[in-house]
Amino acid sequence: MGCSGLPGDEGLMASFNFAPNPLLCSANPLAWVLSRDTNCSVTARIRHKPRQAPSLQHGSHARYSERPARLFSVAAEDWLAAKKAHLAPRSVAIERANLKHLNPVFGKMLVSDIRGEDVAQYQAARLQEKAAPKTVNLEVGTLRAVLRKNRLWFAIQPDVRMLRASDDAGRAISRQEESALLTACQSSRSRSLHTAVLLALNTCMRYSELRLLKWGQLNFVARTLTVGASKTEAGAGRIIPLNARAVSILSFWAGLFPNREPNHYVFPAEKYGLAQREDERKGLTRTLVHHTDATKPIGRWKEAWEAAKIRAGVKCRFHDLRHTGCTRMLEAGVPFSVVATIMGWSASTTVRMTKRYGHIGDRAQRLAVDTLCDSVTDGAQNEAQFQTVTAVAHAN
Repeated sequence: MGCSGLPGDEGLMASFNFAPNPLLCSANPLAWVLSRDTNCSVTARIRHKPRQAPSLQHGSHARYSERPARLFSVAAEDWLAAKKAHLAPRSVAIERANLKHLNPVFGKMLVSDIRGEDVAQYQAARLQEKAAPKTVNLEVGTLRAVLRKNRLWFAIQPDVRMLRASDDAGRAISRQEESALLTACQSSRSRSLHTAVLLALNTCMRYSELRLLKWGQLNFVARTLTVGASKTEAGAGRIIPLNARAVSILSFWAGLFPNREPNHYVFPAEKYGLAQREDERKGLTRTLVHHTDATKPIGRWKEAWEAAKIRAGVKCRFHDLRHTGCTRMLEAGVPFSVVATIMGWSASTTVRMTKRYGHIGDRAQRLAVDTLCDSVTDGAQNEAQFQTVTAVAHAN
């Protein structure tokens, strides 16, 4: 047996001569594995502590090759850095949020040491922390992506089961709830919240699509809106017709920005001061905007939205505004294919949404089949009368 170091290798290389053919392998011994080999009577293989299956190249001068042991936290950062170019900023933020929950548990573990039971324990712990099953599944999905990048997921995949999560699209708010919400939004310190909520209800646009909307995407003459960056490929670039309500609120909003440019954001970043009282007797107030940067989009409406919901006494998500618009179109009998185009669903999503919203389309389906008999009603009545007369004649 002989030992030697290799450049750039933290361990040693050990040469074994159990038989006529020598074996060269890494000497970072924490575990020994004996196996039979066709080219020598007995070969020895030295393995690192990670429990991944090593690869052994057989031959007269076999060489041990294995990926270096890596901490999950390091592997996760490398994976995210490689994915950033292909992910939207919002998606990157979601993956970061997932890693904030994963790293305290798996961060100091070697990626090769993660097992199915570790994932199961993580799922149970997150559920005890009152995390939603869908949220936990998203976090495990990030873990899966990191392990897959390191060619380790296939080994534990049979032992990992995703949690059962409800595929609920949300809830459609009523007209009364809508009125209460809009009234609350009008009194918000965020002067753009009311316009954003109205536009979401009347265009079914996603939160990020609204936030990143630019004036150049609006065509007031044709009364259309072209969606920019979207969550899905099918959603990006879709053209949404604007109804009278949407045109009215956008025209009013445009009047507040007389110097707007096509590349300016419809909902720009703004800084507000204290609300000033206009009428002591009526108690009316208005928001004082002391800085607007139209080249940057608004950060978020989260705080203003949550406060408006509390004042209105309505429990819903911002995404439920999109669900509300979709539900109302389907209840009005709009064909599902038309709704899918407005919503920006991909082909696979459309199939899934057909099952999700299927109960809403029952009324439209009933109206559709009823039209098949409208044109032949008179013929059916005549046929019934003929059969009755014939029966009477035979009886006589």
